[in-house]
Amino acid sequence: MSKKTLRVLAIALAMSTVSMMGTANVLAEEATEAETEAVSEAVEEASDEDQAAADEVAALIDAIYVQERTDDTDEQCAAAKEAWDALTDEQKELVEGENADPDYFGRDTGDASLDDARNQDDIGENELLVVSFGTSFNDSRAEDIKGIEDALAEAYPDWSVRRAFTAQIIINHVQARDGEVIDNVEQALERAAENGVKNLVIQPTHLMHGAEYDELMDAVAEYEDQFESVAVAEPLLGEVGDDATVVNEDKAAVAEAVGAAAVESSEYDSLEAAAEDGTAIVLMGHGTSHTAKVSYSQMQTQMEDLGYENVFIGTVEGEPEETACEEVIAAISEAGYTKVILRPLMVVAGDHANNDMAGEDEDSWLSMFTASGLFESIETQIEGLGRIDAIQEIYVEHTAAAIESLEAAE
Repeated sequence: MSKKTLRVLAIALAMSTVSMMGTANVLAEEATEAETEAVSEAVEEASDEDQAAADEVAALIDAIYVQERTDDTDEQCAAAKEAWDALTDEQKELVEGENADPDYFGRDTGDASLDDARNQDDIGENELLVVSFGTSFNDSRAEDIKGIEDALAEAYPDWSVRRAFTAQIIINHVQARDGEVIDNVEQALERAAENGVKNLVIQPTHLMHGAEYDELMDAVAEYEDQFESVAVAEPLLGEVGDDATVVNEDKAAVAEAVGAAAVESSEYDSLEAAAEDGTAIVLMGHGTSHTAKVSYSQMQTQMEDLGYENVFIGTVEGEPEETACEEVIAAISEAGYTKVILRPLMVVAGDHANNDMAGEDEDSWLSMFTASGLFESIETQIEGLGRIDAIQEIYVEHTAAAIESLEAAE
């Protein structure tokens, strides 16, 4: 119930002691000072109670917005959702914490039932564990991450495909909001060991050999002696290389695939046609301080090598420096393009794509490109790489190489 509604009801209730006749406006005019003070106190008390209820939920959300899983995580997720469901609509709007806001439980990101957590037992001797950062956006998780997993399951029917996310924050979010329980890497490896898996192939969906890939390798090292054979496949862009000029077949294939997808989702027949119409394609990645950040510069080199002069690589973090939003805006303007299409260079079109790229806040890329006043139009394509057939095929090929390495070692 809104504060305004509470105030009106309180006034009506207080005024009823004066007279049972006339309209609320008349009664309000005749209210005594004592009655008015009582009404004010009642409204303030109700407001304090609403905020207290909202603050309790915010604290519960902040408690599960963490990267470490504990013995209490399952109960904490359930408690946060139960407390949220008990709030009124008006109270939900008051939820605000260090990381909590009304969108945590309230934002509609699609149907979670379309996804598959792939956390089943009865794995068998051969497991293909697909490791992703993860996303709390249900539609994107089903299209992008599940899309890759489904392609791998179809390509390798003799291997049981299972899932793990590296982001416990996301695992907790999905579990609390939707009741979908996804394994983290340690849980997935423990599940594999307990199920008697002999041959384990791990396919990371990560873009590059960055920090998350390094952390994955550390986790695998703790469990590899529990299996007869273990192989970790290449991430999407393959080997990093020494400098910005180094490209490879994987980067070329990714560049061609995302370029074709951008065209398919636009009004143009080709990238060349888009360029002739003054349109630049901006592919926004995450960015990283890891040495693997050179991969983004290499992707820019790859675009140029393919003749995609109107395709520009950017990153949310602005690392490498030339991929910062302001730098990309300047480069596009200097090149003479007057129209822009923004698209994620990310496996999943999740939080970064929906908020950092296409969001309404003033620091989103859509807002900053618009505020620059340099472009006639700015469009967004909120589509992850994982839903592109040609990208899925790259993962299939990387997994094939990993499986072959196990067979060769026998």
